[in-house]
Amino acid sequence: MNGEILAFILYFVCMMGVGIYFFLQTMKNANQKEYFLGGRKMGPWVTALSAQASDMSAWLLMGLPGSMLAFGMGQAWIGIGLACGTIANWFLCSQRLRRFSKASGDSITLPQYLTNRFASKSPALAIVCAVIFLIAFTLYVASAFVAGSTVFTTLIPSLSTKTAMIIFAAIILTYTFLGGFKAVSSTDFLQGTLMFVALLLVPIFAAIHIKNVDPAVIAANVQAVGEYPAFTGNLFSASWQDIVTGFGWGLGYFGMPHILVRFMAVEKPSMLKKSAVVGSVWVVITLLCAILVAYYGRMIFGAELLEAGLQKTIFIVFAREYFPSFIAGILLAAIIAASMSTADSQLLVASSAFTSDIYKPILRKQASEKEVLWVGRLVVLLVTVVAFFIANAKGQGAQAIMEMVDNAWGIFGASFGPVVLLSLFWKRFNYPGAVAGIVIGAAVDIVWLYTLTAKTGVYEIVPGVIAATIVAVVVTLLTKAPSQEVEAIFDKATDVSNDE
Repeated sequence: MNGEILAFILYFVCMMGVGIYFFLQTMKNANQKEYFLGGRKMGPWVTALSAQASDMSAWLLMGLPGSMLAFGMGQAWIGIGLACGTIANWFLCSQRLRRFSKASGDSITLPQYLTNRFASKSPALAIVCAVIFLIAFTLYVASAFVAGSTVFTTLIPSLSTKTAMIIFAAIILTYTFLGGFKAVSSTDFLQGTLMFVALLLVPIFAAIHIKNVDPAVIAANVQAVGEYPAFTGNLFSASWQDIVTGFGWGLGYFGMPHILVRFMAVEKPSMLKKSAVVGSVWVVITLLCAILVAYYGRMIFGAELLEAGLQKTIFIVFAREYFPSFIAGILLAAIIAASMSTADSQLLVASSAFTSDIYKPILRKQASEKEVLWVGRLVVLLVTVVAFFIANAKGQGAQAIMEMVDNAWGIFGASFGPVVLLSLFWKRFNYPGAVAGIVIGAAVDIVWLYTLTAKTGVYEIVPGVIAATIVAVVVTLLTKAPSQEVEAIFDKATDVSNDE
């Protein structure tokens, strides 16, 4: 048997085993907090690596190096922006969100938190947020299925796209359906570790082997890449729009539900100090290694990959060139891991958005914990099926839907990011301000996307965040101050002596 295929099989068996194990564990303590938030029992290492793995998709191993190979090192500003946003999110938000979500009625989803934080009796905000989450994350999962099947067919050309997508979806569905948050977080921990090791090893071996490459070949490759029409040079020759866009991507982290929920799930707020360090180190090293993959790839394989339009496969080329078949298979499984760790997290958040924020509080108030748990599993199944058909659809309509996914990061970041930050740091912040911030942030992001992004070159999340912040603050100051109950929630959440 081919060593790469054997490595894939062992990897998939491991993922399935984790799902079965946590299914058996969940059945002993069946409730929605256990299924959707792991019972708030996650440790610092699992929290850190699962957050980072759920954030970084196959883009980290294929998209970013390929983009830098084709368009220049200036593309690294996106990575720099993401690293800064990740670090800021860990150190500004993680501990406070864990405390605030616990103080706000032991909230287990972001919509639930935003409602309970202001002691609101109205389910309107939670419903609006839940519907946005359900729709957006279904599209996100569909996008992940497309990315995953692309990776599969790149690694195993004999597979058809549809077959690859079915395999990819079935594996994710199985362990997410069975094990819930603990299975997703544990598999993401393993996948995050695999991604880290793979990204560390490939540039190290490339640096070692480049000494054996003919200098004339290196010179020819560098010259060929430099003459590539779209190549724009180095990190410091990037336009101001590229730099603003890079840091705009970083702003999105404060509003990403599938990342923020990791902070809410840790056992104790104090554990997030270690998680913040681990997560920050992980993201800096992996992004640096992805940049190095592009740097060495430009010198060794740049010309042939660009001529064939295969620049995104540079990581795959390195893995197969410098490692034995089985080891290469493990390294290439890291690309699959990157896609799966993003899709499973988004799948679970989409399910929790319906189950915990719509089904239980509105449709079936008397539903038992066991019933809610199984409804959550059925929603996981339904979202997977719908996402599969979207991903597998043909025609302009389907393509338009998939292109919308690329802008979902901006909408989430612009609408929810400022509101989350204000809710964590401003005692005067109130419910009307939160609603206004979410609505305006989303509206400005969408309007800018369709009217000004192409003209200005500025990523739509930037004006969206600015507008949402201004409106949320102004509306809060023009409306009634929070009640004593809301202020009490703030005081309880900011009491650092309470480490529960």
